Amino acid sequence: MTERSSHSISSRKQPKQARATELVSAILEAAVQVLASEGAQRFTTTRVAERAGVSVGSLYQYFPNKAALLFRLQSDEWRQMGGLLRTILEDDKRPPLERMRKLVHAFIRSECEEAAVRVALNDAAPLYRDAPEAHEARASGERTVQAFLREVLPGTPQATQDLAGDLITMTLSAAGKDFSASPRTDAEIEAYADAMADMFCAYIASLGHR
Repeated sequence: MTERSSHSISSRKQPKQARATELVSAILEAAVQVLASEGAQRFTTTRVAERAGVSVGSLYQYFPNKAALLFRLQSDEWRQMGGLLRTILEDDKRPPLERMRKLVHAFIRSECEEAAVRVALNDAAPLYRDAPEAHEARASGERTVQAFLREVLPGTPQATQDLAGDLITMTLSAAGKDFSASPRTDAEIEAYADAMADMFCAYIASLGHR
């Protein structure tokens, strides 16, 4: 089924009653299942409604088109990752480099556990990647990393901190995507995350000694 494209990627309305909340949860769970099994190209609101056991009309009450539904899934993923970043990097009870190591391990494991959905969301990104909501979601994570680097590298120039933040986030994202493209054992995930954490921690430490 071909769906008419739309510039709207925002949810049509927010559920206010328990029954409506359950309906939206069922739709989102079904959307994840369809995305993981069918991929972005075969993802349609009709398939999602069928998997959720609801009518397409009920789905459209909350999501006007498939772009809005996919963006909600992506937004939830960004929100989850943003929360992970803040929880780990803002934990001032742990030494900074220990926080960075913990973040790398959590990120790589998350990438591997949710690889199918992440790949499909990346394929669907052209539907929403230029929307203001998408830019803000990405910027939020970047601000968390930059705040961490200001803490751990207080004596370095802002340009150096900005470069370090870009390098770490881009490398982590690209390497995580590539590594999770194939099934991995727990031992492989631990070894890969350890190596990447060693690299980032050595890089940050070297910047602090310049």
